[in-house]
Amino acid sequence: MTTLAGRPRPTASRLASLRTWGTMLAIAIEERLVYRGDFALGTLMRFLPIVTQVFLWTAVFSASSRGDIAGYSRNDIVAYYLLTMLSRAFSSMPGLAGGIARSIRDGSIKKFLVQPVDYVAFLLATRVAHKLVYYVVAAIPFAVVFFLCRGFFPPAPDAATVAAFLLSLVLSFLLGFFMEATLGMLGFWFMEVSSIVFGYMLVQYLLSGHMFPIDMLAGIPSGLPGTTLADVVTWLPFQFTAFFPAAVWLGKVQGGELVRLLVLEVAWVVVMVVACRVAWARGTRRYSGFGG
Repeated sequence: MTTLAGRPRPTASRLASLRTWGTMLAIAIEERLVYRGDFALGTLMRFLPIVTQVFLWTAVFSASSRGDIAGYSRNDIVAYYLLTMLSRAFSSMPGLAGGIARSIRDGSIKKFLVQPVDYVAFLLATRVAHKLVYYVVAAIPFAVVFFLCRGFFPPAPDAATVAAFLLSLVLSFLLGFFMEATLGMLGFWFMEVSSIVFGYMLVQYLLSGHMFPIDMLAGIPSGLPGTTLADVVTWLPFQFTAFFPAAVWLGKVQGGELVRLLVLEVAWVVVMVVACRVAWARGTRRYSGFGG
């Protein structure tokens, strides 16, 4: 349907855009379900690291005479790692950056330069599909693990805290996606980005809270006057991919500090969206200029 000026109506344009998104999402889900057994096995294997962490920290507390470490009891630590496992299920984007760089290197990205399909939107739809399939497959194992470990958790938080926790998970997905997508766009400037991606993964593993709660860094000087390493890390985006959602549920972050960190997380999402879009725009111009 068109207007008198011959232009598509805004409503029709939005419906067409929604249909395009729906089609991309459906195709991506079908692709994920082609190798169901392999996908299910890979999903289950992701539970092994958390089991290792639980046994490790149980041994640490058993060997220690202290009842808590940096404000975390044994039960807190087990609950924390189970929650970070859930956080990482949202924020982790395995293969995204490398896949983008590879498509740039082998030229398969060219089709997105000539077709009316937004490459970043296509990648986002693909990741949404991946996560939907992952959650369906992992729902029962997650439920079993959390049920068996229910004794390690404190009483359920109030509705406002649950809402903040869910919001932090959604934002962690967006943040994780756009950080890795931006890294992948570096393939427009570098032939190989695997070393950069490895460095990013190492930094994220250490500073996201995946290895240990980052508030355990509170006693370590940062080198900056009057600040600890934890003070510095809390301003970086990495904590939002693992530590922050878990800390929200466990009540480690409350009140004004919770609001401040949610606002900071939204700000980092906006920054990474802009960075990704700028990298795509400049990268494709450079790619086309060199005859890509």
